[in-house]
Amino acid sequence: MTPQRPDAETIFHVLQRVADVAGDPTSLIYARLFATHPELEPLFAMDRDGGVRASMVQTSIECILDHVGPDLTATNVISAARLHHQGYGVPDGLFDAYWAAMTEAFQDILTNEWTPDIDRAWRTLMAAFTAVT
Repeated sequence: MTPQRPDAETIFHVLQRVADVAGDPTSLIYARLFATHPELEPLFAMDRDGGVRASMVQTSIECILDHVGPDLTATNVISAARLHHQGYGVPDGLFDAYWAAMTEAFQDILTNEWTPDIDRAWRTLMAAFTAVT
């Protein structure tokens, strides 16, 4: 069975609106992640200028755009990142907490613009990403 694909137009809309409303969402995503999982914050002790966090968000957005577009690299990038993060000390099961934090941050940014259609498309996307091993 082929996994369901999210509606590309809806996902593009979310990314554009997040950029329009919040600019760079990196700090909001990580504020959510660390509020929910404070045990992950010490893993970023060396990221004093936020460059690692920004790079992770950039890579995530590139994966999102690839997945809803040509779908050439996202699965491989996520799979490799999952493996690398185990080496960084990210506990099993917490890699996907990042995707949840991104979702919650985007919902906070878009507030009442976050419609059931957006929610459905975004959850389909996140289900695909969390299924990558």
